[in-house]
Amino acid sequence: MKKLALGVLFSALVALVAAPASAELSLPAASPSAKASQDVGVSTISIDYSSPAVKGRKVWGDLVPWDKVWRSGANASTKITFSNDVTFGGKPVPAGTYSIITLPSQKGWKVMLNKELGLFSTPAQYSAANDVATVAGTTTAIPNRERLTYIFSNTTDDGTTLDLEWEKLRVSVAIKVDTTALTAANIAKSVQSTASEHAQAARYISENSKDYAAALKHADLSVAINSNWYNQWTRAEILAKSGKYAEARQAAQVAWDLGLKAPNFFYKNQVQQALADWKNK
Repeated sequence: MKKLALGVLFSALVALVAAPASAELSLPAASPSAKASQDVGVSTISIDYSSPAVKGRKVWGDLVPWDKVWRSGANASTKITFSNDVTFGGKPVPAGTYSIITLPSQKGWKVMLNKELGLFSTPAQYSAANDVATVAGTTTAIPNRERLTYIFSNTTDDGTTLDLEWEKLRVSVAIKVDTTALTAANIAKSVQSTASEHAQAARYISENSKDYAAALKHADLSVAINSNWYNQWTRAEILAKSGKYAEARQAAQVAWDLGLKAPNFFYKNQVQQALADWKNK
């Protein structure tokens, strides 16, 4: 019995000693990762950064020197992503992901968006040739903030303000989005997509199940949403298969007229032949 007890105790001690070797030690990060995201109309702007703390240090002009480019966070460069084109501080910027590089100065801050995403050391790795925008940042005094934080403020359907806050300073840049144009483009795309889906359904039903009445309903819906040469020609073919040649020829004529104005009228020969063949039917 004693041997059994000693054996159990020995096994427990071995497990206790071995556990730390296989377990991952979890400690607070000096500069934890952080994210912020903001929807602006139909666009999304997100930021990914590491957040250092003041820890009683003098930040501006010391930990972060004046008049030297800075990666605007800890560990690696801070990254911002735009889902659509924006205007950043008055400068047009294409959709995409960029590093935020700043030039802190008592004379006024500069904020740059840079195409190089792997900037672990600034200014050594930074090249102004990769900047897509260089703008002025507006500075404001604020109550003490221990950790560097990025915030989106003053958000509307057409814009927002990106704020960098740390210690007793806020640096802001206005971001604008043309939500009206983007929404109009989305609506047009949706309409075109819906019309195309109905036209495809009409053609599939007509060619496979040969339920011409059902196929014609889809063709009519497609034409009602967005009349184009393709859905008009699809409708013409269905009408012809149903024996309605007069209506088919009318639809084919519309397809012909629209097709001649289109960049990719790939059924041109078929439509032309149908207009001739259906003339006396």
